[in-house]
Amino acid sequence: MTTSQSNAEGLSQLGRQTVQPQDPQSAVLERVPAPHRGLQYVIRFTAPEFTSLCPVTGQPDFAHIVIDYIPDEWIVESKSLKLYLTSFRNHGAFHEDCSVAIASRLIRELSPIWLRIGAYWYPRGGIPIDVFWQSGEPPAGVWIPSQDVPGYRGRG
Repeated sequence: MTTSQSNAEGLSQLGRQTVQPQDPQSAVLERVPAPHRGLQYVIRFTAPEFTSLCPVTGQPDFAHIVIDYIPDEWIVESKSLKLYLTSFRNHGAFHEDCSVAIASRLIRELSPIWLRIGAYWYPRGGIPIDVFWQSGEPPAGVWIPSQDVPGYRGRG
């Protein structure tokens, strides 16, 4: 058995038909042991088509979300992260709540050395709302690339 196979043991979603979670609270976020413990490197996930619902109007909100983290003992299993992020599609919450809730859940599940989220929300009502959060200063000497998501420029 390879290391990859042994790391996949106990996962309930990878390689299986999976039902979409109805909300973020019921979504199962799975993790596997970090393959390079002791080495500090950045893992990036980008979700350019993230959606949630406005809790007041029920209208859809769209965002381009970038998650960067430096793992310690655990990395997030990517299928479970995709399912978790899509569980927001029918979830009513303000931009700020969705963005910080995602970061908080990853911190709780993974205990990474460092994590940041950039949530670049598309405008509704003429005002884009971007939300940024990080767990603290990144460790010295780790290359952390810019997120390079352009700010909203409108028609100008």
